[in-house]
Amino acid sequence: MNSIVAIVGRPNVGKSTLFNRLVQRREAIVDSVSGVTRDRHYGKSDWNGKEFSVIDTGGYAVGSDDIFEEEIRKQVYLAIDEADIIIFVVDVEEGITPMDSEVAKLLRKVKKPIFLAVNKVDNAMRDTDAVEFYNLGLGGYHTISSINGSGTGDILDAITEKMPEAEEIDLEKEELPRFAVVGRPNAGKSSFINSLIGEDRNIVTNLAGTTRDSIDTKYNRFGFDFNLVDTAGIRKKSKVKEDLEFYSVMRAVRSIEYSDVIILVVDATRGFEGQDQNIFWLAEKNRKGVVILINKWDLIEKETNTMRDFEAMVRKQIEPFTDVPIVFISALTKQRLFKAIETAVEVFEKRKKKIPTSKLNDVMLDIVKSYPPPATKGKFVKIKYCMQLPTPTPQFAFFCNLPQYVRDPYKRFLENKLREIYDFRGTPITIYFRQK
Repeated sequence: MNSIVAIVGRPNVGKSTLFNRLVQRREAIVDSVSGVTRDRHYGKSDWNGKEFSVIDTGGYAVGSDDIFEEEIRKQVYLAIDEADIIIFVVDVEEGITPMDSEVAKLLRKVKKPIFLAVNKVDNAMRDTDAVEFYNLGLGGYHTISSINGSGTGDILDAITEKMPEAEEIDLEKEELPRFAVVGRPNAGKSSFINSLIGEDRNIVTNLAGTTRDSIDTKYNRFGFDFNLVDTAGIRKKSKVKEDLEFYSVMRAVRSIEYSDVIILVVDATRGFEGQDQNIFWLAEKNRKGVVILINKWDLIEKETNTMRDFEAMVRKQIEPFTDVPIVFISALTKQRLFKAIETAVEVFEKRKKKIPTSKLNDVMLDIVKSYPPPATKGKFVKIKYCMQLPTPTPQFAFFCNLPQYVRDPYKRFLENKLREIYDFRGTPITIYFRQK
């Protein structure tokens, strides 16, 4: 399971610059997703072979100094609550400010790894100036310059040492699938879950949180058996007066990491908005199965092609990963709830589908022979062999003489053929080209 690293601190200390550096260190792992404030605040990175999620809590405070302080306090509370590791960024140019002391006071009570990053240290003189940050009472610190990257390797070494080793995944071990219900505030997540489990309470058992006291609800009606991971406000927070939009994204990150299939609930009366799109891409980048539920469909005035047009609009927003089931429901009237769950189970089954290597080669090599990769710079690519990798999600390796000359359009062509022939609807597919 990936760790979540949160970057906290007051405005203008360089949190976003550090965030950009962490998620863009290697281009192949950049997964930046724009957030509610149109600032990039979620990304995926890896270091020393450990993959982790990064959250930038910056860019949310607007208004007067008092509002600044209140907003920052809320962000720090949320980061403390949801993240596994916290990077506290301070500015060597300005030294310790009252706001830094306030954040440090909160962090000293936390029993999680805290890394103090003294930013803008780009010469020996500033390195000496950084000593004053011992006064924050957080122990040692790391001097960095997020704008040019100096020191970031050392702090990443220290951070990844605190992360648990990746667990070996036993593909033979049968566990109940985990479906996370995610979406914007007020999209109808609670109504959807209540409509599913509200009756015949005897079939519901609450399992105390394997995912930091969020709650799994075991569902076993109508021949289905799975765990619903509820992100719809089950957990009460005594200290957090949450910013709902930001909070919903942090919960979605955690829930998506711990689930097999993501049920994205969308409010039909508001359309498919930027926040819905962000959560969708979180699921896709984490290689989770996805089902989109368009809720409150009973409130929409309908004409002949209303459903078709709405579905086309959603698919346009989620390109290029458009092979996703979209179900129009009403949690209030219980319209198509069974279809929604049936679809989520189907996506789960497709996500763990395994194709024998011999059959895959028989089919795909014929397609490659008929439609070979276009020549680039006079180089002809010859694909000789393919196989499905032994991973929990569908990933395929194609072995060829010149993998560096295979372009993205041809990868999409092969992905579309795999989807068309083997039906991976709702499941992200990853294709690699390797030297043979």
